[in-house]
Amino acid sequence: MINAPPPSPPGSGLTRRQFVAGAASAGLAMALPFPLRSWQERQFDTVVVGGRLIDPAEGIDARRDIGITAGRVARVAERIAESEGRQVVRAHGMIVTPGLIDIHTHVYDGVSGVSIEPDVVGIAKGVTTVVDAGSSGATTFPGFRTYVAAPARTRVYALLNVSSPGMTISNELADLAYIDPDAIVSTVEANRDVIVGLKVRMLAGIPGGDDLEVMRLTRLAAEGAGVPIMVHIGGQTSPLPRILEMLRPGDVVTHALRRTRSILDDAGNVYREVLEAVERGIHLDIGHGRGNLDFDVAERALGQGIRLAAISSDVHRGNALGPVFGLPTTLTKFLHMGMSLEEVIRCATSTPAGIFDFGEELGTLREGAVADLSVFQMVEGDYELVDSGGKRRTASRRLVPYAAMRAGRPYGAITR
Repeated sequence: MINAPPPSPPGSGLTRRQFVAGAASAGLAMALPFPLRSWQERQFDTVVVGGRLIDPAEGIDARRDIGITAGRVARVAERIAESEGRQVVRAHGMIVTPGLIDIHTHVYDGVSGVSIEPDVVGIAKGVTTVVDAGSSGATTFPGFRTYVAAPARTRVYALLNVSSPGMTISNELADLAYIDPDAIVSTVEANRDVIVGLKVRMLAGIPGGDDLEVMRLTRLAAEGAGVPIMVHIGGQTSPLPRILEMLRPGDVVTHALRRTRSILDDAGNVYREVLEAVERGIHLDIGHGRGNLDFDVAERALGQGIRLAAISSDVHRGNALGPVFGLPTTLTKFLHMGMSLEEVIRCATSTPAGIFDFGEELGTLREGAVADLSVFQMVEGDYELVDSGGKRRTASRRLVPYAAMRAGRPYGAITR
């Protein structure tokens, strides 16, 4: 079985050495707790037994065992004997979900400013898939593919920054000549297995404040490449409803619940145009980050029934030691703000899987799907949660990552 790692103290970080040691030991810490039989007689490579399976895509919230063969889900049943698996993951008393998907991270480590290693915020946190949100552009993407996405244990995808250098410079839109629609299209076409969309940041430093021209060029590139756009709001000079007019079904608005220039109007109500955008297929994403989740805004929007498509962390070196920590802590914050466990799991599994074309059936554990899964403990106690502005809340429970599996291969996790 996979052995649980010892809890780390609140607020502790993960060093490179700790991650490598933990992941390596977890990958090997498999025991066979039953009399040895011929491996050929066992039906599954791995069985995950005893857990509470929450799979929103399948409408499942019940005790289920999972049999995995050749990296895919072979069976989901009320009971599967441990003796049927060559390896056993015992998840009694724990929560098993499809592998978590974080659609907003920055993981171009060593190249793009505050980016962090993908496995530190991915598989080590119980997150099996991360999407880098615009760290690389057309001229810097080749290095991202070769040195970040390819060697990672976590599944790594990218939203290509519409600015050619990406976030390797402090203001990637300081010159609109950096936006080359032809280069964007050709880069996407050559890398569709990794690039799943475009990222544009509405920054305060856009020349002349011409954010609508930035959106026009982004729209042109997206339509040429046939991929969705994720638009970062918060620095736009144009009213948010005007930005929304330029989006199409399938596009994503990230940082929806930030303190200023969010989806709320000056009276604290969700913009009518935001509700209309959601109805026509625009997705709302959190993108917690260092400055983009405000508890008061979130509670007000949730209280008005806003429908979120994704809860993402926007994790990077500037917030990985707090207040973000990673996706599990971000999910815990939304549990505390009143969303159900099924809702927060949905926003990190099935709905993100439907936003982008990942080339695999992610976000579900239905039979035949790729065997990416996450295992969590729900731990009770008093836990301080902090938003991007320093506001504090005390939660009575939190999701603690225990293990993860990518394509049938198990890994341990850290606890923060």
